[in-house]
Amino acid sequence: MKLTPEKVGTWLSSSGPDSDVVISTRVRFARNLIDVPFVVRMKQFEQELVLETVRWALADIGFLKQGRFFEEEMLAEPDGLYFVERHLASLDLITSKTRKGLFVSEDETVSLMVNEEDHIRFQVLASGFDFVTAFGKAAELDEKLEGQLAYAFSPEFGFLTSCPTNVGTALRVSVFLHLPGLVLTKEIERVLRGAYALGLLVRGVFGEGTESRANLFQISNRRTLGQSEAEIVEVVSSVCRQIVDYEHKARQFLMHNLRVEVEDKVFRSLGLLRGARIISTEEATDLLAMVRFGVALGIINELRLAEVTQLLILVRPANLQAVLGEKLRGDEQDERRATFIREKLVR
Repeated sequence: MKLTPEKVGTWLSSSGPDSDVVISTRVRFARNLIDVPFVVRMKQFEQELVLETVRWALADIGFLKQGRFFEEEMLAEPDGLYFVERHLASLDLITSKTRKGLFVSEDETVSLMVNEEDHIRFQVLASGFDFVTAFGKAAELDEKLEGQLAYAFSPEFGFLTSCPTNVGTALRVSVFLHLPGLVLTKEIERVLRGAYALGLLVRGVFGEGTESRANLFQISNRRTLGQSEAEIVEVVSSVCRQIVDYEHKARQFLMHNLRVEVEDKVFRSLGLLRGARIISTEEATDLLAMVRFGVALGIINELRLAEVTQLLILVRPANLQAVLGEKLRGDEQDERRATFIREKLVR
């Protein structure tokens, strides 16, 4: 379909540091071109001008050879949701009526949206808890683009963006965490309240405005103004390091004191996934997350952490249809999803 449907990004390989708890690390920059109105005030010829200018810049720095550039006919709903489910594009980009584009690198670690809320928004994803890789690649891309494009910048306020909360560094960094240990020990609210008090934002992993489910959380910075890029990374990294340590301690407590109860939850989840004939996206996500917990704890040995983590993406509606190569109704999706999961987990 778009890339290779059944081959997900390397950031889901569970090969990075602390991958038992941290699914991925993300670094995202927002940038706008000087002397061009923000997206909400752009005329169509200006939208096309920005689109072509950014594509030219990507080609000039050699990036277009490293991936694919998709235009609006391939980004419209429902097919465009494929990219949203893979965390490569926002729902706002897919649903907008502007002239838009999306660049995705072959390994899906780099993606760049054109004419979303800002002229340019690009992100780098890394497996596990790895700000060194994610920030290093993002800063390198930013520097190369800045060599080709004139960014809108104020000496007083920093990089100018269409959303006031992004003015300044225009940098958002986030970590996707799997925290079943803290949920089962009922420590999660206390820990997340602490993160919020330190200036961080907590949301679901499936996008802004979504509730966290399956014990999966995204934690990011709230401030982009008044702090340097290094300070933002340091704050998010430091708080998330503490949360990872708390999660490890919670898992140790559960395995020493409630091992049978944990094993029961894990094997019940695996049994349901292996036996179900109809299953929704939500139920599959919850059960897969519990199986992932069991693999991370060594309770389940016949599955790899990466294949369970990747299934969390592949069972979602647009990706499931892309993998199967068919357009399916909702009830058909639930049946085919159950079959797809059985084929992956029964051995």
